[in-house]
Amino acid sequence: MCTQALRHIDDRSHSSLYSSNGNSWRAVSDTVMGGVSRAELHATLVAGKPCLCLSGSVSLENNGGFIQASLDLDEHGLLDATGFSGIQIEVCGNNESYNVHLRTGDTQVVWQSYRYSFTADTNWKTLRIPFADFMPHRIQLGLNTSQLRRIGIVAIGRKMEADICFSRIALYR
Repeated sequence: MCTQALRHIDDRSHSSLYSSNGNSWRAVSDTVMGGVSRAELHATLVAGKPCLCLSGSVSLENNGGFIQASLDLDEHGLLDATGFSGIQIEVCGNNESYNVHLRTGDTQVVWQSYRYSFTADTNWKTLRIPFADFMPHRIQLGLNTSQLRRIGIVAIGRKMEADICFSRIALYR
């Protein structure tokens, strides 16, 4: 594949929570809303690949139910992905279902997002997720790729032990 067709969001060239776009990844859980889920996020190597790993327990107690690794896509506000077809991400995990969430300039409240679900196999795989496959959640507007604000890797909606690693996130044409 021609790498010039990619625009890297995070190539995992930092051995910390910082991304190659200059922003820092954050672990977020439902405790911000009274839930009791537990999230940990750390930089490591898995099978020789530099990555971030999100792990923890997702609990439905106290109306909870998610943990997330999130990254602001542009230090100046919104990222214009016009001309790109979707998101490419390398993942491995524990054979559980996870989501990629996108937030835009149109998502005004925390429960609004555009979502794509996938299974994180125990071996590394590269996902190419077309923007057209992201489903709006609690928002009526379609995904506006000229106003991407944040990406999240999320374990959500059911009691589970989360263990997902991700590397090399990019926009692809």
